[in-house]
Amino acid sequence: MALSPLARRRWRNFRANRRAFYALIVFSVLFIASLFAELIANDHPIVVKYRGEYFFPVYTFYPETAFGGDFRTEAVYRDPAVQCLIIAGGAEACWDDPEAVMEEARTKGTVEGQKVETGWILWPPIPYHYRTINNVGTAPSAPDADHWLGTDDTTRDVAARVIYGFRISVAFALIVAAASSVLGVAAGAVQGYFGGKVDLIFQRLLEIWSSTPSLYVIIILFAILGRSFWLLVFVTILFGWPALTGVVRAEFLRARNFEYVRAARALGVSDRVIMFRHILPNAMVATITMLPFVITGAISGLATLDYLGYGLPSSAPSLGELALQAKQHLQAPWLAFTAFVTFATMLSLLVFIFEGLRDAFDPRKVFK
Repeated sequence: MALSPLARRRWRNFRANRRAFYALIVFSVLFIASLFAELIANDHPIVVKYRGEYFFPVYTFYPETAFGGDFRTEAVYRDPAVQCLIIAGGAEACWDDPEAVMEEARTKGTVEGQKVETGWILWPPIPYHYRTINNVGTAPSAPDADHWLGTDDTTRDVAARVIYGFRISVAFALIVAAASSVLGVAAGAVQGYFGGKVDLIFQRLLEIWSSTPSLYVIIILFAILGRSFWLLVFVTILFGWPALTGVVRAEFLRARNFEYVRAARALGVSDRVIMFRHILPNAMVATITMLPFVITGAISGLATLDYLGYGLPSSAPSLGELALQAKQHLQAPWLAFTAFVTFATMLSLLVFIFEGLRDAFDPRKVFK
């Protein structure tokens, strides 16, 4: 689909802002990679070949019996005996000395002198899920070849938790920002366009709503319903949408008496068309100017709630919980360093991107 001349001009302006353009590329690569976090950090193999058949444990449940084991529960792929069963074709000797049997199967293709159909296991780059408990000497443990960013106080891999935490933080912020923007822009447009009693009533309601202590509401709801991602999204949207209402209202109050708006009314154009086709595009600069604050505020709010213990469930990957662990374990500076770099990178990239979008939508700015 071909872009309109206005869209092409905006895209050229955005690309001319090199900082915003490169920030978009870096952020897109990081976020798209995090969408496939299960293929990057997981304690389940990506692909397993066993007796000529291919299995995909990342996405499918396989019992241990599928690989010649004894139990119908899910195979524990990090168990040397299970790995031996896969590589040695289900040889019974795997239960006695798995390391020796695997070595013989790999090098000679035999087990105890008998030829076997050897298999193989393709692991993710980080062979740990965000909830995997590792057998390390101390907790938290320092970064090493196995745990690139070390482990936390429950021996979970920090790198895996950062990848999953980055994904859930950005997804949370984008969902909240999108829903809050729709509600806030619609409310501000109605207030500013109609004015009078409609604006007066809306303003009084907004004052009451904005003074409601959102943290108390979150604590009460979580105490009754339990902590969950979607409940947190709902509550954040519930208290976040007024952030854009003020700037949109001001733009509509200013623009509703412009000549082109009066002309459209005289021609019989409906209020809805005037509001969202003629006035709203001119209010986009102010709206986009506020979006970085909405998105970064959502990420910071989620991290703050996790830090205080009122955010995501305790088992979920959380950057705020990582910051809390950094405070509690000052002898493990890698936790604080990881949390700081992750937050700084994520928030800086988002601010750069939306600065570029703001300038691209501003008709007064033309880049060469």
